[in-house]
Formats: sequence, C-alpha cells, structure tokens
Amino acid sequence: MEARFVNSESLRDPNGFPFRTRKNQYRLAVSSIEVRTGQHFYQVLIGPGLLETVGEAIKEKLSPSRCAIISDENVAPLFAERVTKSLTSAAFEPVLITIPAGEKSKTLDQAGDCCEQMLRANLNRQSFVVELGGGVIGDLSGFVAAIFQRGIPHVQIPTTLLAMVDSSIGGKTGVNASAGKNLIGAVHQPSLVIDDIDILKTLPPRELSQGFAEVIKHAIIADAEMFRQLLHDYRIDPSQIIFAPLIRRNVEIKARIIANDERDRKGERALLNFGHTVGHGIERALDYHGIVHGEAVSLGMVAACEISMKHAGLLKKERDAIVDLLQKFGLPTTLPANFPRQEILDALKFDKKFERGQIRFVVTPKIGSANLSREVTMEDIRAAVEGL
Repeated sequence: MEARFVNSESLRDPNGFPFRTRKNQYRLAVSSIEVRTGQHFYQVLIGPGLLETVGEAIKEKLSPSRCAIISDENVAPLFAERVTKSLTSAAFEPVLITIPAGEKSKTLDQAGDCCEQMLRANLNRQSFVVELGGGVIGDLSGFVAAIFQRGIPHVQIPTTLLAMVDSSIGGKTGVNASAGKNLIGAVHQPSLVIDDIDILKTLPPRELSQGFAEVIKHAIIADAEMFRQLLHDYRIDPSQIIFAPLIRRNVEIKARIIANDERDRKGERALLNFGHTVGHGIERALDYHGIVHGEAVSLGMVAACEISMKHAGLLKKERDAIVDLLQKFGLPTTLPANFPRQEILDALKFDKKFERGQIRFVVTPKIGSANLSREVTMEDIRAAVEGL
C-alpha cells in the first residue's frame, strides 16, 4: 500500500515532505497532528523547546492532579527537572519514578513496582502517567497507566527519534516475558504526545541511527519519495537534519495505517512489523544485550527483503538500495559468522504475527508498498536468516 497525504489542506516543507499542520498557541514553530484510532483521538505536538511548556499543554487535556513521571537512570538526570518544574507551575503534583535503563526493565515485576510507588505517593483514578524516555519507558509506562486503578491517562514525552516516529504512536504498551518480547500488554492510547525536537541534539550517534531504522521502515512500506530523499538528501548529522518535517511525515504514515486497525485485527497494522519478525528473534537470541532495537530491525528488514524477492517480486536493485540506505545510516546488514542463528528461529514460534501456527509475514513488492503474505515458510525464513 502507499500512503500519501497530499491534498488541499497540506503544506510542504523545503525538503518536500508533505504534512498537515496548524499553529500551536505556545510557539509558532510548533505543529499539531491529530491521530484518530477508533473512538480515540489525540494530538502529537512537534517542535523545539516543548519541555518548558509541557505543563500548559497537558493542562489543556487533563485537570490538575497528582501524576507520575516514569523515566530511567539515563534520561531523568537530563530532563526530569525541567518537566517537573513545568508540571508544578501548571498546578500538577508530579512524583518522579526512575528505573534502570534498558530492555531488561520491561518486566511485570518492574511494572508492579511502579504501581506500588504510585500508590505510596497517593495517586488515584484522577491521576495520570507521564512517560519521559525512549521506547522501553514508553512501553512500560503505558502498560502501568493501562493497569493502574483499571486505567488512567498516559502522556508520552519521547526522548529518542525511534520513540518519536514510531513507538509513541498507536497505543501499544507492554512488557516482555521469558518467551519473548511484548507478549504481555494492552492497547492503551495516549492522551497526548509531546515531541521536543531539541532533545534529539543530545542523542549519541548510535541512538540516532537506530531511530532511522524505523524511518526507513516507514519509507519502504509506505513512501517511496521519502525513501529517495533519505537515500540522496540526508546525512546522519544532527546539525544538518531538519527533524520536524521528518517526524511529522512518519507520524502521519503510522497514524494512517493504524486508523482502521487499532488492535491489529485486520492485517493493516501488521504492515508496521516489516523486519520485526526476525528482528525480535535476534533481540531474544542475544537476551537483549549488545544490540539495540533499531539495529535488530535493520537486520530483520534485510532478511525480509530476501524473502520479498522470492514471494513478492521485489527487484534485486531495490533490495540493494534498501541495504545501501541502512548502511548509510550506520545500521548493520549482516550478522557475525558465529552468531547463534538457530536461536533466532527458535524464538519465532512466540511471534505474535503467527496465527494458529500459520506464518503471516510482511513483504514488500516494491519500495513504498507492503502486504501480508501467508505463503512464506519457515524454510524461507531459515534461508534468509542464514544469509545474514
């Protein structure tokens, strides 16, 4: 499918990305995108300097009350003080909960500990949770919001490119199980998402690169023009990237895909898992050590391209262009020769995209389009993994 958003209400930034925008009352440089999923809708605010005004933005959506800021040991020292100050100035009563950084914190035990801390701080059903961190914190804090007092609002303040363009949108929350990633969770849409693009200037190169894995994924499945621009016009240099239109475009793509398939029942939302079947298997094979999510997805997309050449008619030159783009942004496209590839395959039986033992695998027939295939076999996946 191809998702295009050019219409009479659209604007284009100088780099050519189409987006719908409207001015926000806080800053002229801030734009707002509305995401609709079923009966839910919420705004994504994108712009610079938003940490100082999060209290005002949240107060437009939620009444002053106690709230929990959930962050990790890496992010909290950098940004929590500003967020706390802004919330306090808007008459909220925030309590900061800081957890260890990394995928290992996405557990039921950690979620339960957060809930216990919130109860000790006298949070109640009128309270809400603020996420301040990357994808791990977003998944965990959203799950906490979904289960605390049977569900309270969740505000996302993502601090990584990956979270801004992908994981903060769509309401998927959860924790990992011993059997695999994100196997325990809930769909709990946020009340508001606040993307402060100034934060991205603080990211180390590896963190920025893994964010571009999800950007490239969106380009492969839904936007051939964005793929071309990434290939020819972009360098992974924070001082040279105009982040706002790039984030807007990716939010629009994901919002369009999930609009009619909030709970991943129809197959449309599954397209967003391009590269993730093998990618999640790689993460589990390494027990979530030594590789970050975007790097695993990059490898998974290379495997998915090999399968797409066989089952979807993807041309070799387009497969090669995808590999070139991943490498351009510093993402891995091959595994070490001694990598335990069988462990990747062993993890696939727990993949959520398998239905009653039948494989649903996302393939791309051409850059800018994707679909679900039920013709892919485990032998196809094994060959693609062995070829990495």
